[in-house]
Amino acid sequence: MQLIANCVLESKDKVLILQKPRRGWWVAPGGKVERGESLYQAVIREFQEETGLQPQAPRLRCVFTVMIYDGDTLIDHWMMFSFHSIQATGTLLPETREGVLQWISKDDVLTLPMAGGDRYMFEYILMKNDPSVLHGTFHYTKDMELIKWEPEPDISAIP
Repeated sequence: MQLIANCVLESKDKVLILQKPRRGWWVAPGGKVERGESLYQAVIREFQEETGLQPQAPRLRCVFTVMIYDGDTLIDHWMMFSFHSIQATGTLLPETREGVLQWISKDDVLTLPMAGGDRYMFEYILMKNDPSVLHGTFHYTKDMELIKWEPEPDISAIP
């Protein structure tokens, strides 16, 4: 199972997001957690590699299980941990091999083409003033069409 850590960087009602060339979808910068690395270390490293910026005090906001199916057969299974930060240090890269970086108005993010699950993640982080962590499972086809979203209770709130 692969672990993915990404970060939504918000500053002055704008969000730094990345347009991936393969599908043209917009994503929060991030990537794979490496062996021996914590989620926190991974999100800092991956965000910095993709943007040139180091997010300050990123806070975990979403934990998602992602299941990908070919018909009824599960062909891939990974976990995505989404963080949020409102400050960063460093210098934004003028270009990146990962795609196109752009500051987008917070109000326009959900109008952009993106994976169905990412829509839930961006909406929760940017539009909901909720301190809890959103948990759930996304079920996709092998072509990354969202089949089903199953939210789960916030396990941090369970005594």
